[in-house]
Amino acid sequence: MSIVNFTPLSALAGGVLIGVAALLLLLVGGRIAGISGIVAGIGSRSDKGWRLAFTAGLIAVPFGVFTLNLAEAYSLQDYSPWRLIIAGLLVGIGTRLGNGCTSGHGICGMGRLSPRSIVATLIFMAAGIATVTLSGWGG
Repeated sequence: MSIVNFTPLSALAGGVLIGVAALLLLLVGGRIAGISGIVAGIGSRSDKGWRLAFTAGLIAVPFGVFTLNLAEAYSLQDYSPWRLIIAGLLVGIGTRLGNGCTSGHGICGMGRLSPRSIVATLIFMAAGIATVTLSGWGG
C-alpha cells in the first residue's frame, strides 16, 4: 500500500479551520456545527439566515478553492450518477439513524465529551474502515 496523496500539513490546516469554525459557531451563536441538523433546519425553522449562509459557505469555499487550483480532489467522473445518488441516500439514512453526522458527533460532540457522540463516531469510523477494506478502495 502506497501513500500517494499524503498531505499532513493541508490536512492539519483543514482540521484546525473546521475546529475553529465549530468553536466560533458555538461561542458566538450558541449552535452546534452539525451539518445535517443545519441543513435540515433550513426548511422547517424560522432562523434560516445563518443556516443558509453556513450552507452556502460549505458549497462556495470548496468551489472557489478548486476553481483557483489551490487544491485537488479525487474525481467522481468514473462513477455512474446512480451510484452517487445511492451513496448519498445511504449517507442521509445513516445520518438520520445516528441522530447526526460526523461533523456534529465527531467534532462537536466529542469535543464536549458526549458519550453518545463518542460511540457514534467510533461506529462511523468502523463502518468507513470496513467499507474501504471490503471494497478495495484503500489502494
